[in-house]
Amino acid sequence: MEFPATGRTIEIQSYKHNGTLHRVWEETLILKGTSKEIIGGNDRILVHESDGRVWRTREPAICYFHWEKWFNVIGMIRSDGIHYYCNVGTPFVWDEEALKYIDYDLDIKVLPDMTYNLLDEEEYKEHSRIMNYPAMVDEKVWNGVRELQSWIYQGKGPFAPQFVEQWYERYLFFR
Repeated sequence: MEFPATGRTIEIQSYKHNGTLHRVWEETLILKGTSKEIIGGNDRILVHESDGRVWRTREPAICYFHWEKWFNVIGMIRSDGIHYYCNVGTPFVWDEEALKYIDYDLDIKVLPDMTYNLLDEEEYKEHSRIMNYPAMVDEKVWNGVRELQSWIYQGKGPFAPQFVEQWYERYLFFR
């Protein structure tokens, strides 16, 4: 399987469990693309929502996807430090059209001091009922939440000191 080459601009697409397109991020620049992880960067890009809304991100961001983790992480570079938005969802798939994953509603928002909040539990419960999430998906989702919390606590992966800053420097080099 091929993976997006460093320096290539790709689209990121998230779907819901029932197969409907949820959100599309345009123009993420690949900084590292391997069979295990994809790291990308973007800045003030357009985002298309399934309800037709279109908005632009407000700051530079580094995106982290791992081939076997049930989450992805966006490190947003703001004047007061790095803020993280973590989507709980399936590991990524790359198919030459876009990097894709299924979004399972739960999110973790991490502040620069590494305190965090789990978001959208009610949305997860509602979608689980409506879309009939299988027990295996529920188990994977909650294991993903626990692993993500562990990574935050340990400063692992994209939460490691200087991770976002180093990849942002690389982004500026390619841009």
